Amino acid sequence: MAPQTYQPKRVLITGGAGFIGSALVRNVLEQLPQTEIVNIDALTYAASLAGLEDLLDDPRHHFVQGDITDREAVRRAMDGCDAVINVAAESHVDRSIIDSGPFIRSNVLGTQVLLDTARELKVHRYLQVSTDEVYGSLSLDPSEPAFTETTPLNPSSPYAASKAAADLLVLAYGHTFGFPAMITRCSNNFGPRQFPEKVIPLFTINLMRGKTVPLYGDGLNVRDWIHVDDHCSAIIAALQRGEPGKVYNIGASNEHPNVELTHMLLRLTGRDESAIEYVTDRLGHDRRYAIDSTWTKQSLGWQATRSAWPAALEQTVQWYRANQPWWESILCGAYRTENERLARRGG
Repeated sequence: MAPQTYQPKRVLITGGAGFIGSALVRNVLEQLPQTEIVNIDALTYAASLAGLEDLLDDPRHHFVQGDITDREAVRRAMDGCDAVINVAAESHVDRSIIDSGPFIRSNVLGTQVLLDTARELKVHRYLQVSTDEVYGSLSLDPSEPAFTETTPLNPSSPYAASKAAADLLVLAYGHTFGFPAMITRCSNNFGPRQFPEKVIPLFTINLMRGKTVPLYGDGLNVRDWIHVDDHCSAIIAALQRGEPGKVYNIGASNEHPNVELTHMLLRLTGRDESAIEYVTDRLGHDRRYAIDSTWTKQSLGWQATRSAWPAALEQTVQWYRANQPWWESILCGAYRTENERLARRGG
C-alpha cells in the first residue's frame, strides 16, 4: 500500500540561510506550490542571505532572524506551522575539535527546544536533518557493507556526537510522547552556495586564485557525494511520505577518495599537482563513509538524479567560477553587513 502523501500548509525551516537550508527553501517553493515557509536562521558565520535575496519579497517565504535555542523566538516563528524541518546545525568537524561548545548548544539544546515547542503547538510532522557521520567510520575495504538505517551509532568527532545525541532525542520524543518525528541521514553534500570552509568550494576557490589546497594525510579517505538538490528532494519526499519514528538514509552511491576529488578539481581549474599541499591528518579522521539508500528509494519512491560525476562536479565548479562576487564577499567578510541589510528587509 502506497503511503499517504502529506501536504503541509506552513513549514518552519530552521537554518534556512545556510547551504542546505537555502537550497531546501528553494526546492520547497518549487515542488510544493501550496506551501508557505517560515525560515528562521541566527545568521551565524556560515549563513548568507545573498543566496535568498530574490525570495525575500516572495509572499510564501517569511524570513525571521532568530536562534533555535531561544524558546520565545522559536515559539513565535513556529506558531501557525503544521510541519518543522530542522536543518540548523553547527557542522564543521574541524571547528568542533577546537571547541565543541557551540555544537552541543545548537545541535542538542536547539533540537530539544524545537521538539518541546513542536509538541506544545501540536505540529503534525517534525523532520530532523542529520548526517551519515553519526555512524562513524567504515574501512577502506569496498566489500564492507554501507551504512543502513539499523547501523549502530558510533560517532567519531564532537560534531558527529552532537548530531547523534540530537537524533536520539528525536527518537526518544517519538517513543515517549508518540510525537510524529522522523530523521533523514545524508552523505556529503555539494553544489552552489556552499560556505568556502567545506572541501569542494575551498579547493575550487583556492585553485582559481592560484593558491595551494590542503589535503589531509594520505588523501585516501572516502566520501559519498550527493548534490544538495537531490538531498532536498529526498527531504521533501520524507516529509510528505515518510513514517513517523523512522530513519531514512540519503546517498547517491557516489564514493570518491579525497585525493581523486582533488585531482578532478585540479583538472577542472587548469592546475597541476604542485598545487597540492599534504598536511597532517585531522584528529580521529573517519576513513570511509558510504550510504545504503535502498529503504529510502523503496519506501519513498525517491532517486538521486543530479549527483552523477563528473558532470555534476563540473557544473558546481562552473557555478563558483561564474559567481566570484558571491564568494569574494564571504572571503573579505562583507557578507556579514549584507546579511544585516537583507535581514531587515526580510523581516
